[in-house]
Amino acid sequence: MQPLVLASSSPYRRALLDKLQLPYRCHSPNIDESRHPGETPQHLVMRLAEEKARAVAINHPGSIIIGSDQAAVLNEHVMGKPGSKEKAIQQLQQVSGKRVTFLTGLSVMDTRNTTIQTEVIPYHVYFRLLNTKMIENYIDKENPLDCAGSFKSEGLGIALFERLEGDDPNALVGLPLICLTSMLLNCGISAI
Repeated sequence: MQPLVLASSSPYRRALLDKLQLPYRCHSPNIDESRHPGETPQHLVMRLAEEKARAVAINHPGSIIIGSDQAAVLNEHVMGKPGSKEKAIQQLQQVSGKRVTFLTGLSVMDTRNTTIQTEVIPYHVYFRLLNTKMIENYIDKENPLDCAGSFKSEGLGIALFERLEGDDPNALVGLPLICLTSMLLNCGISAI
């Protein structure tokens, strides 16, 4: 089996990839993740997933590289990671009672022949109406300051939602495993 490399330092993506029980290494890509002027959210996550895979591929010839990037989108506005409690409160106030689409760009690069497979996988989150007390309690308990959209769906964040809609719930956390499994099969790697 070709060596597998996850182009990420995200503990969330590592935990998801662990589900496939495949041996892999992590290598954090060092790229500029700024959005280009006029760039759509879909193109942003696709471009960044590919750039992450390509940046890591340089150091891992003969490997299969997995790159991924995610954006939380509300009315075509990309919501970043809050970084502070105040910003997290603002983000959750903005999404209260609304639908947020999480777009996950996924790229798998086979460095043996430089082929790259890239997809954008959407996942929709419908937030319940949230009051200030609910938002502050949630942030105090979960501290989601490093998460796009200011929540962790794999934890208490699930209480913020009315419903979820999409093909792969793993996409919401940042690594769509159903699509990844298909891409890896195309490279000759099977999890089962």
